[in-house]
Amino acid sequence: MRMSQPLPLSGVVITKNEGDRIARCVASMIPLCSEVIVLDSGSTDATVRIAADLGARVEHLDWQGFALQKNAAIAMARERWVLLLDADEWLEAPAQAELRALFAGDIEQSDVWLLMRRTHFLGHALRGGSFAKEPVHRLFRSNIRHGLRAVHEYLDVEGRTVRPSRIVLEHDTARSAEDYWSKLQRYAALWAGEQQAKGKTAGPLRGWFAATAYLLKNLVLRGGIVDGAAGFRFHWLHARYAKRKYDLLARSSAG
Repeated sequence: MRMSQPLPLSGVVITKNEGDRIARCVASMIPLCSEVIVLDSGSTDATVRIAADLGARVEHLDWQGFALQKNAAIAMARERWVLLLDADEWLEAPAQAELRALFAGDIEQSDVWLLMRRTHFLGHALRGGSFAKEPVHRLFRSNIRHGLRAVHEYLDVEGRTVRPSRIVLEHDTARSAEDYWSKLQRYAALWAGEQQAKGKTAGPLRGWFAATAYLLKNLVLRGGIVDGAAGFRFHWLHARYAKRKYDLLARSSAG
């Protein structure tokens, strides 16, 4: 197989107003995939034009929620294998080479392949903590779908074979600290609403416990302290997120 030949792989990404980063994402998939599908939910910036100019097939679907939107995009794939990226994710050249090597060898030995995601925060690539080497389900057979959840959607791999790969997925998680905190607050509200709908409750101290446990795990046990000020700032935001989601659930429980 020539290095320039596309793989029997559909690249998929969902978007809305990702004009400042969609090019990096799509450009990293174009050399690898026989098709790249961008499912947009109503961008008012240059997202659609940029993706189309790079060679992606752009489709539109009004926002259905993370899981349903991704499932709709996966259903559009014509290949047996799907590479699913978010708009703020991309594959560097070594990762692209690892993906080609997997298709040249063991690809059919599993239904799902885990990519190791490395988070970048405001220009700093994390070296410690849970987000420095995070296994994610992003390469899978096209008949697999996400379970329905309001936030932190998950690929339903029950009964499927899942194996790790050596492919590193880069993730530039924040445009700014303020923008990132706003996103985490939205996630916290979605999570609390979902848990409340399930009948879950939380006590008034649960949020403090969650935040403390998060910091101990990621700064101490998983070595996030090696990332210095940038790492502390990132993990502090996530500790605040852990506290906020349980605080919101506690308020709904008390109400």
